[in-house]
Amino acid sequence: MLVIVVEAAPPRLRGRLAVWLLEVRAGVYLGDYGRRVREMIWAEVVTHIGEGNAVLAWSAPNEVGFHFDTCGANRRVPVDLGGMRLVAFGPEAALPSEPGPAAPYARRGRGTG
Repeated sequence: MLVIVVEAAPPRLRGRLAVWLLEVRAGVYLGDYGRRVREMIWAEVVTHIGEGNAVLAWSAPNEVGFHFDTCGANRRVPVDLGGMRLVAFGPEAALPSEPGPAAPYARRGRGTG
């Protein structure tokens, strides 16, 4: 089993992924391929991701039951610690400089209904 999740991927890449994998949600692709096909698909993602980012996770016979790899700019960075791959958060500078719009309930004053 393999899972690829893409963010801000170009339409051409999303179309290519849809040829090989099932898109179960926007940007979330599932499939069941061996190592060679998985590596070929991932090479396509790395080559065509552009300004976006992606993560690939696949089943593996290890302690956690899977491996993963990433490409593109993202605040979450894979780190190997004693043979176990974990995720570390990068610096705050990697976050957008302006916050998004506030949630609708946050705009209301207390007791205004």
